[in-house]
Amino acid sequence: MGATNIGAVRRVQRGPVELAVFEHGRADGPPLLLVHGWPDTHELWQHVIPHLADRFRVISYDSRGAGQSTVPADVASYRLAEMAADLFAVIDGVSPDEPVHVLAHDWGSVETWEAVCEPGARDRIASFTSVSGPNLDHLGSWVRRRLRDRSPGGPLAQAVASAYTVVFQVPGLATLPLRLWFSKHWPAFLKFFDGLDPGTVHTAPTLADDMVHGLKLYRANIRRHLFRPRERYTQVPVQLLLNRRDKAVRPVGYEDSERWVSDLRRTTIDSGHWSPFSHPGEVARATGAFVDEVIARRSTKGSAGEVPPADVREKPSAGQ
Repeated sequence: MGATNIGAVRRVQRGPVELAVFEHGRADGPPLLLVHGWPDTHELWQHVIPHLADRFRVISYDSRGAGQSTVPADVASYRLAEMAADLFAVIDGVSPDEPVHVLAHDWGSVETWEAVCEPGARDRIASFTSVSGPNLDHLGSWVRRRLRDRSPGGPLAQAVASAYTVVFQVPGLATLPLRLWFSKHWPAFLKFFDGLDPGTVHTAPTLADDMVHGLKLYRANIRRHLFRPRERYTQVPVQLLLNRRDKAVRPVGYEDSERWVSDLRRTTIDSGHWSPFSHPGEVARATGAFVDEVIARRSTKGSAGEVPPADVREKPSAGQ
């Protein structure tokens, strides 16, 4: 066994924002960064980390506006460019000399998509496993293509699944329901919504505030990127970890991903949206297998210095 670094906490500063960073696992293992979504904190990963800590240096953090990190007041501070810059700041702080592998869920995945499409991302991010969070520009382009081709079925299904985001766009409209009911009954709601065992749901004591502050993510980014999508490409190896029963993010929205990603794998697990709670072993195994593949391909890369593309055929997870 290598040295361990269990439960260590540090702070990464980026301008006025301080990010709370947590470390587990092998101090000498490959760095694996976990990025949570809404309304979670680093607590989202508590069931996943034990499946990874014996071989990885596992790093997680509370995004701005959540948990123990700084909460900016203005909506513009939650634009994807800011969230991606935070992610890069964490990478620079915890692994300045070695690119990290990233596993991200929900808005954490949306933010990581922004990062991996930035110039030079491949030098800092070795691989990206995306769970239940699309690239908003890719999604916007896909919707436009399907409507142009008069194939509205897929976009309509995703629109129905995402209808709640319309409410989140209106300042103040969702605040009272989130504070007064959802934050107090969140595990029970996830049992209704996702079929989760409430005992598996880890939340931070800041949940009510995290729910409300996180609404700024929706207001800062949804209309901005879906209505005016940019062309965003990446050479970072990406694994789409598709939750077959996801009610919030429909897998059909990823059907154009090969257009934007040069090195893509698809892996499906039989779970709902919150698979880090319900299927932590499968999430960890799929991530570990993809990281192993990327590391092996990097070690045998061709003389031109390019990593051969991954097999893009859909593959079942190790747990199936």
